[in-house]
Amino acid sequence: MDELVERVDAEDRVLGVVSRRDAVREGWLHRIGVVVCRDGRGRYLVHRRAEHLSRFPGHHELAVGGAVGVGESYEEAAARELSEEMGVRATVCLRFTFLNRSGLSPHWLAVCDALLPEAVAPDPREVAWHGWLTESELRQALGQKTFTPDSREVFDRYLASRAAPATVRNRCS
Repeated sequence: MDELVERVDAEDRVLGVVSRRDAVREGWLHRIGVVVCRDGRGRYLVHRRAEHLSRFPGHHELAVGGAVGVGESYEEAAARELSEEMGVRATVCLRFTFLNRSGLSPHWLAVCDALLPEAVAPDPREVAWHGWLTESELRQALGQKTFTPDSREVFDRYLASRAAPATVRNRCS
């Protein structure tokens, strides 16, 4: 069964409930919540999507996430997806949102972050490989491996959000 999502407008206001399949097919804006995961040493969790997945099979990905369900917040969706895909629960913190036009269809993308233990237990139905990369290693991988269309933009915006003055950043540290 196809998941239900909220169709939103260019200001991220809810217009109604639609299937995700219809949202992608019709190019309707909807919401996606992802989390950039780091460990205590500052490394980034990167994973390669399973080959059988319908969206970007075998692509590497920086963020873990998926569609925001009806009535769900960006943070709730990101935390749920983190638990489902990586087998770990963590507090996620919303960093920023932006209108993402890369990928299968346009959508509002919320980027959260979380501090994780080094040990994660990915779902093999979702994740073919995972590893922890330093910022330098991640930059190199982004240039050499096939990543999902939004991974580079998420990484660039994430670094910019971390460098922003404290008055610009949200409640996250």
